[in-house]
Amino acid sequence: MASKYLDGSMVPRAVTRNWDQRDEPRSEVRSQTAIVELRGRNYEVELANISRSGAMLIFSLIPQIGETISIRLPGRPAMSGSICWVRDGKIGINFTKAVE
Repeated sequence: MASKYLDGSMVPRAVTRNWDQRDEPRSEVRSQTAIVELRGRNYEVELANISRSGAMLIFSLIPQIGETISIRLPGRPAMSGSICWVRDGKIGINFTKAVE
């Protein structure tokens, strides 16, 4: 049976990005940890950057593109989202709801 998710290795980027296509600023937050819940298990990860609509995490596992994930930052409620890319030990998350 085929998976309903895409493996990050199945969607190669043919051209390297020459500019940042995001329409909102990212806050660099190196050395801040977060807890993510993926497939019913919790993992401590390093947060690389965050914006109102998403985040980049340094994460040793290779989740599937489209999988649901939850992230908790210290002092904040959990935020849910989905995996939008996986590459070189990092993952991108699109939040379900914009962060205030």
